[in-house]
Amino acid sequence: MNFRRGQRVEIQRRSADESWEAYMDAFVGLHGIITDPDTAINDPDALVEVSIEGQGTHRLPQDCLALLD
Repeated sequence: MNFRRGQRVEIQRRSADESWEAYMDAFVGLHGIITDPDTAINDPDALVEVSIEGQGTHRLPQDCLALLD
């Protein structure tokens, strides 16, 4: 799935990606907005920058995200 800037997402589950870190487990179930989808690369394995409500902005693997829109 290709994410676009401004889309609302939920961190739906823990990622299987090696970039997932233990502190990110606390983000599961939270909502955020895509701020940098890295569209120049357009790589489904690339990290996506998400502004998470109350948690700041983080780069997350795409396999943990689900669109809310």
